[in-house]
Amino acid sequence: MAKINILDFLENHKISRCQRWIVLLMFLTVIFDGMDIAIMGFIIPALSHSWQLTHMQGAQILSTALTGLIVGALVGGPLADKIGRKKILVVNVFLFGLFTLLCATAQHIYTLMAYRFIAGMAMGGVLPQAATLVSEYTPKHHRSKLITFVFSGFTVGAAIGGFMSAQLISDHGWETVMMICGLLPLILSIILLLVLPESISFMVLNHYPQQKIVATLNRIQPHAVDIHDQFFLPQQHVNSNDNSMKIVLNHHFRFGSFMLWGSYFMGLLLVYLLGSWMPTIIKNAHFTLQDAVLVGTMFQLGGPLGSVFLGWLMDRYEPHKVLALNFVIGAVIIIWMSAATGSLILLCVSSFLVGFCFNGGNTGMNALSSLFFPPAARATGNSWMHGLGRFGAVVSTFAGAWMLNQQWSLHQVLFTLSIPALLIALLLTLKWYCYRKTDLLKNALI
Repeated sequence: MAKINILDFLENHKISRCQRWIVLLMFLTVIFDGMDIAIMGFIIPALSHSWQLTHMQGAQILSTALTGLIVGALVGGPLADKIGRKKILVVNVFLFGLFTLLCATAQHIYTLMAYRFIAGMAMGGVLPQAATLVSEYTPKHHRSKLITFVFSGFTVGAAIGGFMSAQLISDHGWETVMMICGLLPLILSIILLLVLPESISFMVLNHYPQQKIVATLNRIQPHAVDIHDQFFLPQQHVNSNDNSMKIVLNHHFRFGSFMLWGSYFMGLLLVYLLGSWMPTIIKNAHFTLQDAVLVGTMFQLGGPLGSVFLGWLMDRYEPHKVLALNFVIGAVIIIWMSAATGSLILLCVSSFLVGFCFNGGNTGMNALSSLFFPPAARATGNSWMHGLGRFGAVVSTFAGAWMLNQQWSLHQVLFTLSIPALLIALLLTLKWYCYRKTDLLKNALI
């Protein structure tokens, strides 16, 4: 009989085929989630023309899903820490697929908003659980890279949605796009139910039957453990009697939680305002709709490369410094972009680079959160960062509509967005300074 530390077990074995499948499944999950969240930004111009919508009505449609994301994330995290990451993930993937599919049948703005709100609630529980599952099945020296790889799927999905919209809306209508974006996650939810294992950390913490834990670990490394072994997880800065929310807000984690929440709020304000409103803003700057969609799609395409590159850097250097410098560079590039509004080529190049920094940086925030919170509260920590950060996404929809109503130029919009990028760098620097001498920055908890 041996006493086995689950974290040491993951750290001391090479990444197996089972772990690679988990990462791949989470990558596909995030792709479909990104596709569904971003799709309305590409559909809104055609929907506004078809239904004769005002800018504020368009903002209402965009904001309903984002409001649902907040509710879903805030509720989903504590539930996942209580009943399991896999259960919450599978149910949410199924529901957001179903209600996205139903959006294709909507004949009225309020019906569409209701479906988008419910789909948004389901989507709100997907990304945090994907980050949690990846972090709890991978060794710490590869964790940032793998989490950012998985989350690069979000911008891959958004970009796919952009290309699909450009190709299908004019000939087949926006309803066809919604049908495709609904059917794919429905199929994926069945696959996840059948093949995805529950988090091994969750099973150990919640005293699952020994046979189930042994079977799961032997899927990772065949014949590595047997029924007589004992399994445990080290817990630091955690009271075993505290629930997950108390852990996230205890004296040790509170300041870091606030810095993560503030950073993610402004990060989502940036990427959602650019992702949702850029096509419309570019079109209003006397470009064609096709050119406007192209510039918006280039913003999404920059994200995957930025995500993977930043994750690679975060595994090798201090992650707070990597992300803070990234957002400073992004602020400089978007200021340069604001001066390049007369050329479509320069707009596309700068849009790609801004997406590289801002989408990639937001992806890195998911790795930073997973590295910070302990297993007993990781789903809650990740989910609450997502949930409270989503307020930034909601604000972005109305901020974009207000800018359009005020007839702000493309130069004014882009220059203004450099400010939240610099504030993110400041908050991440403050978090690093506060925890620089603690074991949290040495990945001791994971």
